[in-house]
Amino acid sequence: MRVPPAGDRRTWESVDRPTLRHLEERARAELGTPWPTPLAHDFARYFRDGDRDTYEQAVWARQERLARAVVLAAATLDPVWLDEVTDGVILFCEQSTWCWPGHDHTFERHGAVLPTVTDPCVDLGAGEYAADLAWTDHVLGEQLDAHVPGLRARIRHEVEHRVFVPFTERRDWHWLGLDGRVHNWNPWIHSNLLVAVRFLAGDPARRERLLDLITEGLDRYGAAMPADGAIDEGYHYWWYGACRYLEAQVLLGRDPDPRLLAFPHRVHLGGSWYLNHADGPARASPHQPWHVLHRLARLAGDRDAEAHAAAHRRPGEPVAHESQGLGYLLQALTDPDWVTARPGTSPLPRDVWFPSTQVLVARPAEGSTAGLTLVVKGGHNDENHNHNDVGSFIVARDGVPVLVDPGRPTYTAQTFGPRRYELWTMQSGWHNTPTIRGTPQAPGRAFTARDVVAGDSAITMDLAAAYPRDDIRHWVRTARLDRATGTVTIRDSWDLLPGSSEPTTIHLIVAGDVEQSEHGFSAGGAVVSWPGRLPCSVVVRELDDPMLSDVWGSRLTRIDIDVTPMGPVGTLELTVKEHQR
Repeated sequence: MRVPPAGDRRTWESVDRPTLRHLEERARAELGTPWPTPLAHDFARYFRDGDRDTYEQAVWARQERLARAVVLAAATLDPVWLDEVTDGVILFCEQSTWCWPGHDHTFERHGAVLPTVTDPCVDLGAGEYAADLAWTDHVLGEQLDAHVPGLRARIRHEVEHRVFVPFTERRDWHWLGLDGRVHNWNPWIHSNLLVAVRFLAGDPARRERLLDLITEGLDRYGAAMPADGAIDEGYHYWWYGACRYLEAQVLLGRDPDPRLLAFPHRVHLGGSWYLNHADGPARASPHQPWHVLHRLARLAGDRDAEAHAAAHRRPGEPVAHESQGLGYLLQALTDPDWVTARPGTSPLPRDVWFPSTQVLVARPAEGSTAGLTLVVKGGHNDENHNHNDVGSFIVARDGVPVLVDPGRPTYTAQTFGPRRYELWTMQSGWHNTPTIRGTPQAPGRAFTARDVVAGDSAITMDLAAAYPRDDIRHWVRTARLDRATGTVTIRDSWDLLPGSSEPTTIHLIVAGDVEQSEHGFSAGGAVVSWPGRLPCSVVVRELDDPMLSDVWGSRLTRIDIDVTPMGPVGTLELTVKEHQR
């Protein structure tokens, strides 16, 4: 919150030049052109054909344009940029809803497919808008009072009506976690409301009431976090959940929770690659707000987390990007420790074990991506942003995934609806798991790993309960990294009741070009093999969704090993080795 207003010329005349240049290039290219316009029929598409992305892209483009204008106005005090800010703020204030289509209760409560302006919904988008306007008011308040008197009163009216009133008067928001299910919406929204209250709530009694509710909600999230600091929603949503919680702790005068601060570097595979389970890409965005982690780590005295963040700092390149939000952009620009940070080295711990989510990470040596890294996940199929992936594993070579979890596609209405598990990326058949007698895993808390034992770079678990069948006595999967040989082994032993002739298949999802051989295949510098001759088929999945193709390229390949000929009782051991260089 140490962002000074524009009147602090010592700060604003010395902010990072490379970042300002990049912002000004984009801002001048669009100056005088129509602002991005979220259209009514695009909002309605969510309820018609499930598309939410078209509307949201326009919303986010509008927010990014305002962010650029605010920074340039603060840095230059040029009336041109103050006018640009004014236009952006009024467009925000006149937009029918600040809610994203997939979250708005307009249809549920009113049978409408367009926003119901008399019943505003407080969601992720509303929280973001409130925070953006609060940051704008904080940084440029004096200049806006002189340039466009009345604009700041409009900001306060809209935030009060759209956010503060419904937040305080309704206590049935699902993201409050009052039903015991707490997820990333809680800290994401509460942290944005905290910013809005700090800058915009003038009445002391009103302010205290809001702060009490926000603190209560954040404490509910903190109490739900496991002692090992694991985030069941995965690395991607750490930034939009746990990270927001840590920031809010600091704003409330508390120390950042060290349990949660270490999660990003503990699931780092190498470079831009991370362990991705649940709804997240395996490759981090190039515009990840690393400065936030860097600042939190400095406050907590966590040198590993600080080094991990600094490993992504590139001197001479922009310190942040507007796509991460106005608040993050302002904080990065005015954080001298981040601007001058020297590139660090990610700690890359040798062994990581999260008991709460039953996730194991094992690499050959601490501090190095060289060789094969093994990741295995137990858990259950009712996690936040869940995929049916009990027992799935990932193998990376030199920090780059070869046997992979595909991640998630662009969100639509189907993503969080009753047909979620019709999406191929959510199904166990598109994770490195078996399909047993034609049956994939089922969603739900009851579908879980049993008898999980982890230790010494290995994990064993019984996958039988993850499948909706009563003829599986057990399916024991043991995954191990042998550091002496640099080899990964995946050993499946099963015991099925006799009677079914449906095929049983072990799936391997592979990134990159695949070259088959008699007893296996090679890809990405790794060789996968198994003994004997088993029927094996190849399924190529062409990728036309940027959420997937930007990570994996044009396709993923699934290798299906048919173990049905081995009978109802059997064992198969897969071996993964580095290709001889």
